[in-house]
Amino acid sequence: AGEFNDWYDTEHVPERARCEGFINCVRWLAVDNPKISIATYDLESHAVLHNPPYLAIGRENLSPWSKRMTAKVKRLLRIEGEQLVPGDQVMRGTTNYLMINANQIPLDALDEVKRWYREEHIPRLGAVPGCVSARHFFAHSGTHNSIGLYELERPEICASDVWKEAAVTPWTVKVRPFLTNQFRVVLQRYQRAA
Repeated sequence: AGEFNDWYDTEHVPERARCEGFINCVRWLAVDNPKISIATYDLESHAVLHNPPYLAIGRENLSPWSKRMTAKVKRLLRIEGEQLVPGDQVMRGTTNYLMINANQIPLDALDEVKRWYREEHIPRLGAVPGCVSARHFFAHSGTHNSIGLYELERPEICASDVWKEAAVTPWTVKVRPFLTNQFRVVLQRYQRAA
């Protein structure tokens, strides 16, 4: 973990933070398993990942250290997506907790699931006290094609009765069979040890 943290903190995140079009770069660790590490990046647009500044440090142009470190980790989640709801909000960054809920949606159910997120799910969860922001993304590529990101004041908010009441509706029950290959994790903002 020591070298992984050194690489992430001194090379990987700083490279991206300096890259044109990256708005923020935040690293997270799972609340109940600190071996799960996830980074989130808000971008000016998806095109940033295809522009020369990013291509110079990403994909086949990773540094030798990056290639060595990424070869050692198991990738649980990678999504390059477009924010559908609310559309253009960036991470507020005012809290230390984030819940990610990623799914693979069958193509024939996409329209209804997107409508459910837009018209009901994101507005309802975003209104739960302690949920600072709720956003839904559709992936251009990656391990899942749909992802919800929820900034939380406390990690237990997404396990509360109020959250469950907001989340589980007749429409939720109807679309739930389409939410496959689910990856759900509650994360805490990473803090580098002094």
